Amino acid sequence: MEQLDKTTKFLVRLLFLAGATTGSLAHSAECSKVIISGGSDYPPLHWYDGSKLTGASIEVATTALKALKIPYEVRYAGPFYRALEGARNGEIDMLATLKDTLERRDFLSFATPSPFTSPIAVFTLRSRPLQYRAWNDLIGKKGGVTLGYQFGDGFDDFLKEKLKVETEQKTYMNFSKLERGSIDYLITGYYNGLAYLAESKQTELFIAQMPFVTESKNYIAIAQKSPCIKYLKSINQQLEIMQNNGATKVILDRHTKLLLNNK
Repeated sequence: MEQLDKTTKFLVRLLFLAGATTGSLAHSAECSKVIISGGSDYPPLHWYDGSKLTGASIEVATTALKALKIPYEVRYAGPFYRALEGARNGEIDMLATLKDTLERRDFLSFATPSPFTSPIAVFTLRSRPLQYRAWNDLIGKKGGVTLGYQFGDGFDDFLKEKLKVETEQKTYMNFSKLERGSIDYLITGYYNGLAYLAESKQTELFIAQMPFVTESKNYIAIAQKSPCIKYLKSINQQLEIMQNNGATKVILDRHTKLLLNNK
């Protein structure tokens, strides 16, 4: 009888622990707030200003969530590749903003419409110009890109198959290599590059080649592992409202003006 009581107590304890675990898992599956992150080095869309993650992408995302009365937290995750990894492993709920690529669709769902079109440019030294009219003109040269960046419109596959590029964690590192002659060109966001050069007073040293490498769109994305993905439809609707009433353009123009004027 005593043995039976011990067995009964053991089973009751197991059931209690199982219930507690189930409750804990259910709680963890709730979206208590949306954790937002993004690139730390891509102004005017998103960058780390030394104290917080800021930029047009962050403002569009937070404005949409405020309108929907969804709690959020903007979290600096370090370089962009770390923010991507955070979204992949479930630590980050939302990324604002980035290119929609097949590789990223494995772990992200992209909100539509796109808040911004983000042109990508080839930057070179003015004193050492590179004749650029099409992607093929980069073949045989040594380029630089920032780790974790992708450019869309098929250029990422072209880069992997045809080009020789080196990666760095920050855009300024690639501009330094370009100035030293360690690389022949740098591929980065057009506005991102101009903003950095304006801030560092180096506008006269470098030039953005035309035409753009790509001119594809940037999107807000939600991690597929995130319980906050249930808000995707509502976020889509709110982004459409903001695009139609001109709010996204006003936000981008303001951040761009501030950066290019170095204020």
